[in-house]
Amino acid sequence: MKGYRITRSVAAWLFPSVCVLLMCGCQALEKKQQAGAVVELNGKYIYRSTLDSLTLGLSSEDSMHVAQTYIRQWAQDVLLYERAMVRTNEQIESMVQDYRRTLYAQAYETRLAEKRMPKAIPDSVVEALYDQMPGRFMLEESIMQGILVIVPKDAPNMYKLRQWLTQAATQEEGADDKTTSALDDIEKYAYQNASGYELFTDKWLTTTEMISHIPIERAEIEHKLRYHNRIEVTDSTKTYLLQITGKHMRGEAMPVEYARPEIEKIILNARRMDFLRKERERLYDEAIQEKKIVFL
Repeated sequence: MKGYRITRSVAAWLFPSVCVLLMCGCQALEKKQQAGAVVELNGKYIYRSTLDSLTLGLSSEDSMHVAQTYIRQWAQDVLLYERAMVRTNEQIESMVQDYRRTLYAQAYETRLAEKRMPKAIPDSVVEALYDQMPGRFMLEESIMQGILVIVPKDAPNMYKLRQWLTQAATQEEGADDKTTSALDDIEKYAYQNASGYELFTDKWLTTTEMISHIPIERAEIEHKLRYHNRIEVTDSTKTYLLQITGKHMRGEAMPVEYARPEIEKIILNARRMDFLRKERERLYDEAIQEKKIVFL
């Protein structure tokens, strides 16, 4: 076989040279790591750039205080960590492994549930749970549906606007055509004169959300909402007309459509727990059948 052979005499000469080169390389690396360092503790460093970023824009006295505080806390953390590694290494490693296993299992279960668990919930299921838990879904504040129009104080034809609002709120049988026409008239009027217009007859707003739109105190809007279907408020420049088309007062049961997000969350959480319980049981039974689990 052709090649090179190193004799013992050559090796005896070469080995010290290699050691010297390695030592020089390590020293160079250490010097490179130490470049810019201002504090060293057991091979760990604080660098000037770190302190500069912490003290940027501070006076010399404040900079000194911040730097000293940071160095003290850093050194305490390093010393405490090293002491803990010596005294409680096995215990910490066991805790870390347990935590790692838990994180992996939770991440896997989350992905599995998102991928394989059905998300759609029929209305009948939502309504059934709503009926089974009558005291669970109660309003903590009043909610309303309606129409809000904000106009200048001197806006023209306000009497017509009030008429249209009343007509739009009419829920009598056979009033659909009239209601549609009134909404069209309100929209046209708002386009020409209003500084604000919102039609929310198909969604619920809380009193908290409403008082962010009109200048009225919570107690006042709660009182007026209980006894009236029209709330008008005027400030120095504007008039706010709030026509109520639907309402539920604080302390009453939520309408089922308003409670739906909470109901869906309850149902999905229950489904998830049942799904994951069955998956755990399946994995265990599978491991028993394949003799992966051995009872000693």
